[in-house]
Amino acid sequence: MKPERAANIKYGVWGLIGGAVIAMIVGFAWGGWTTAGTTQEMSDKAVVSSQAAICVAQFVKQPNHDQKLKEFGEVSTWTRSEYIEKGGWDKMPGQEKASSAVARACADGLALLVKK
Repeated sequence: MKPERAANIKYGVWGLIGGAVIAMIVGFAWGGWTTAGTTQEMSDKAVVSSQAAICVAQFVKQPNHDQKLKEFGEVSTWTRSEYIEKGGWDKMPGQEKASSAVARACADGLALLVKK
C-alpha cells in the first residue's frame, strides 16, 4: 500500500470517530436524546404525578372532605404523608400498598387546597 493511501485511510478513520463523538455530544446535549435511565426516571415521575392527582380527587370525593381538610391542615407538615397513608387515599384501585412518593405528592397537592 502506498504511504499516501495509508495516510488517507488513517485520517478518514479519525475523522469518522471524531464525527461520531461530536454527533453524540450534540444529540445528548441539544438534540433531546436520552438514556434508558433518564427515560425511566421521567416515566416514574409522571406516574407519581398522575397517582397524586387521583389521590387528591379521592380525598375530595369523600362526603366529609371539608372536615377532613381542616384536620389535614392541623397535622404537622412532617406527618401529612402518614395521614394520607392511614386514610388510604394514596392507594389506587387494586393496590395493596401505595408508594410513599405518592403520599408525599398527594400531601403537597392537598396543602395547596388548605391554603385556599
